[in-house]
Amino acid sequence: MFFAIVAIHEWGHYYFAKRAGILVREFAIGFGPKMFSYKKGETQFTFRLLPFGGYARMAGEDPETLGIDAGQTICVRVKDDKVEKIFTSNLEKYKNVIKGEVLRADLEQALIIELDVDGERTLYSVDPQAVIVSKNSSMQIAPKDRWFNSKTVGQRALAIFAGPMMNFILAFVLFAIFVQVSGVPVENPSYIKIADVSANTPAEKAGFQDGDIIKSINGVSVGVDQQKVIASISESKDKPMSWTIIRDGKELDVSVTPTGLPGQEGGKVGVSLGFPTRQAGFFETFALSGKYTVETSKLIFKGLQHLVQNFALDDIGGPVRTIELTGEVARSGLDRLLYWSAMISINLGIFNLLPIPALDGSRLIFLGIEALRGRPIDPNREGMVHFVGFAMLFVLMLAVTYNDILRLING
Repeated sequence: MFFAIVAIHEWGHYYFAKRAGILVREFAIGFGPKMFSYKKGETQFTFRLLPFGGYARMAGEDPETLGIDAGQTICVRVKDDKVEKIFTSNLEKYKNVIKGEVLRADLEQALIIELDVDGERTLYSVDPQAVIVSKNSSMQIAPKDRWFNSKTVGQRALAIFAGPMMNFILAFVLFAIFVQVSGVPVENPSYIKIADVSANTPAEKAGFQDGDIIKSINGVSVGVDQQKVIASISESKDKPMSWTIIRDGKELDVSVTPTGLPGQEGGKVGVSLGFPTRQAGFFETFALSGKYTVETSKLIFKGLQHLVQNFALDDIGGPVRTIELTGEVARSGLDRLLYWSAMISINLGIFNLLPIPALDGSRLIFLGIEALRGRPIDPNREGMVHFVGFAMLFVLMLAVTYNDILRLING
């Protein structure tokens, strides 16, 4: 699920970049060494070893070297009077090509290449989607009008903001599905039910099931008072309790003994309580999904504020911890997994909007400064800022991942 959330974030960048006419060279999930990849259209889709996020690499974001210089001997393949492929090495193995020495080449604006072919100067037009094939790789040329930096501030800002935006949209959709799956509490409920039974707990061992209706505890009716149930459990640590429940219309008596951690006051049996629910309507689902999205965003902002004020490495979980927790949540049921996934998506969206170099928020700030100044900041300076920020984030993620692995090993 974590990788799907990252993929949707990067798809936002990819989709709006393509809509603006920007050439997206690579759509990557993860960083570091390439595990496997495939090419579709103009873009190379890759999956990399380190699960620290992903990126959509756009032409013109960083300086590119095409490797076609005057005096160089190359081969070209022409189709419909335009060069569609340029070969720069192992020239002898290619057939149906024209071999010559480069006199001049402009693959960014004029899209031409002039060759000396057997002593004769020949000028060729180059296809805007022509590919340069070198010894170990191939790369499509990027005319200047397809560079990221050639687009308007608005187009670039949308391509950058689209990643976090997709995270919020995804969260909204997941919350909507959650509402449909879990339902909404009825007004004036007449009973309390067990909403969830946690694994490896006294409740699971005693045979409780999701949906059981709680009628009484130790012979005392609980009605719709959840606090009475919680207090009864807490006061009965290490003492057997007799519960009367209703399952499929039949009354059952179940015995369970609450337990607790050493030194912990109060017992627990491992159940979540809930009220009877009903199916939510379309507009109600829409409203509740929006409410959950806003409330979760506020909660995450408060958590980030606390983290900044009281930073501790143990308070941060990386991809390893996230995947571990996602597995635990998935075992608790579909509704819990949907809610958790929506929270992770919002978390990723908000984190990327922070004004930290290398993140989307920082890039949006640079674009805002460009809009106010009327001219861009020196690309080399901006690139250095993002590089330093990325290096710091990468080191932090390595430290967090190391901490997560130690936590797993030590239990």
